[in-house]
Amino acid sequence: MANLTQEKIRFIEFMMESDVLRFGEFVTKSGRNTPYFVNTGNYKTGAQLMQLGKFYAALVKEVCGGDFTAMYGPAYKGIPLAAATAIFLAGDHGIDKPYFFNRKEVKDHGEGGGLVGYQPQNGDNIVIIEDVITAGTALRESLPILKDYADVTVKDMFISVNRCEVGATAGKTAIMEVKEEFGIDVHAIVTVRDIREYLDTRDDYKHLLPLMDAYMEQYCVL
Repeated sequence: MANLTQEKIRFIEFMMESDVLRFGEFVTKSGRNTPYFVNTGNYKTGAQLMQLGKFYAALVKEVCGGDFTAMYGPAYKGIPLAAATAIFLAGDHGIDKPYFFNRKEVKDHGEGGGLVGYQPQNGDNIVIIEDVITAGTALRESLPILKDYADVTVKDMFISVNRCEVGATAGKTAIMEVKEEFGIDVHAIVTVRDIREYLDTRDDYKHLLPLMDAYMEQYCVL
């Protein structure tokens, strides 16, 4: 249980209390039967967003410190995540960094443009704040948007949960593919392995362990 820190336990329990992490019988978009499901769309209160921002900010601080220019939150779920992370980086850690996000449709009146908030500049080091990564689609959409505005560097991306699932290439997760293709490190607050270890500490969830083990053996790269 060396990897299961108190911070990870708090985050897993926070997801469960928020009805974001659920256990049962589910089918993913890729058609895989899974005993657990993560739906970040269920975060819907100010208190939940506050806690979420604190968890993200702590991870960004741990990984990057203040060594980056700005945070980008892809529309739509990345928008409140980037904003909340910026708030608690400043409030909890004294790291005051700008954030920005994209419009789904470029505005052709008023201030115009396809980005809201900070406007990236050549040489910027941008970190991406997102909820999860499955096939890397959001990232592949985000990079051209950023590169169209300026010659920026993206070294790090932060997500809630790393499902560790095999991607388009056998034996590799989507996160591994992103690292190989773009050189971007993806950092998760918790992984599926952390969730499995947490269930092992709870007598009321131990019946799920065989299901989790079977799913991870079939679909995960650990």
